[in-house]
Amino acid sequence: MKLYFNPASPYVRKVCVTAYELGLSGKIEHTSVILTPVSPHDGVRASNPIGKIPTLVLDDGTALYDSPVICEYLDALAGGNRIFPAAGAARWTALRRQAIADGIMDAAVLTRYEDAVRPKELRWQNWVDGQFLKIRTALDVLEHENLEGAFDIGAISIACALGYLDLRFASEGWRTSRPRLAAWSAAVGKRPSLATTTPAVP
Repeated sequence: MKLYFNPASPYVRKVCVTAYELGLSGKIEHTSVILTPVSPHDGVRASNPIGKIPTLVLDDGTALYDSPVICEYLDALAGGNRIFPAAGAARWTALRRQAIADGIMDAAVLTRYEDAVRPKELRWQNWVDGQFLKIRTALDVLEHENLEGAFDIGAISIACALGYLDLRFASEGWRTSRPRLAAWSAAVGKRPSLATTTPAVP
């Protein structure tokens, strides 16, 4: 399998953490790419018409995207029900938490593009403020979640979302008013799957 990736992407990190937890890291070849919405990558677009990462190309040439689909495929490949609970309340909780975390990632990545890609004279502060409102509201919800227990797709997604905030928006200081979430993040961050995938990108 071949994974188109960039180490700074929180969605890519989610896939890499999932693969590590499932013992599948050694079966995935990593192909690093640099792209933005205004600078697409032809190799990625050849496999994924949306042109986004992560994109996983299977040995038979089939391409899977995006991170929720890839992670669930890897879980099934490893036997199933390890990262994605099979049914019941645990499954819906894990999927809901994945959705919250992906929402944080979406808002944060869009804000990053606004600062790093959009010409300065075209930047829209009200739009940025709206993205940060989503991030802060989601973090406030997570502060009141009981995240102890299984390291499932919900927990993986949350950990990667928080890691991206640390990478790109350290000045946000999200831990200050969310001590429970901060303590959970510090504890779970010691897992090898997270420690070895921490992006070292300026």
